[in-house]
Amino acid sequence: MEVNKILKSDILDIIFEGRNKEYGAYELRKTYKKRITFALLFTIVISALFYISTLFFSGKESKGNIIIEDVSLEKFEQEEKKPEPPPPPPPPKPEPPKVEITKFTPPKIVKDEEVKPEEKPPEVEKLEETKIGTINQIGDKDKGIVEAPKEVSTGVAPVKVEEDYDRLFTSVQIESEFPGGQEAWNKYLQRNLNSEVPKDNGAPSGRYTVEVSFTVDKEGNISSVSGILANGGSNDYGTIEEAIRVIKRGPKWKPGVQNGIQVKSRKKQRITFLITED
Repeated sequence: MEVNKILKSDILDIIFEGRNKEYGAYELRKTYKKRITFALLFTIVISALFYISTLFFSGKESKGNIIIEDVSLEKFEQEEKKPEPPPPPPPPKPEPPKVEITKFTPPKIVKDEEVKPEEKPPEVEKLEETKIGTINQIGDKDKGIVEAPKEVSTGVAPVKVEEDYDRLFTSVQIESEFPGGQEAWNKYLQRNLNSEVPKDNGAPSGRYTVEVSFTVDKEGNISSVSGILANGGSNDYGTIEEAIRVIKRGPKWKPGVQNGIQVKSRKKQRITFLITED
């Protein structure tokens, strides 16, 4: 290129001087600014159209909604145990039979007329059938009567039946809980349930309430998830399957606790799908 044309020439013409400008690189660099400008204008137009459409459709009512009617998990109230009536008092112990006792009178050497009737010594024949004591007592003849045996304590405590912590509990002292509490559970259901499921399956406008029950095991895992239509009807339009899907894929729960031990418990949850007309 001539020296007097260098100052007036474009930088691309200088670079591609003596080279094949039809190869493509020259044309791409030459039209770079034009293409960048076109891309920016195109992006601005698309963004503006998307924003306007969002404002337009936001004013319309949604055709499908999710209502968590029973946001708190069903709690099974344990029946209050009525105080048992006190046991009847034990029957009075029968008194041991009284044995005839003859008072022993120490012998004294006195005249017969000085002996009082109550101080006369008992006859020998009578002593063979009675016991000798310090008093006179009327009772049965002494025929080998012995006292009733006294109760002997074995020292063995009654066996206490331990509670089976491996069974499925319907009521526990500390209920199982979704991570973050009840508010987090409500948000999880609202965020993950697809409210359009019944509408997509041809459901007419109305309310479709699903009752889902599930088990939270000792480690907080969800299992045995099942559901029914709580408001009757034979066609759930896919709402039961949708509710089961969302509950199954959730994170681990905090398990229930009974007497300080983590146990397996059963829970229930109601979810309502609301379909409105256009």
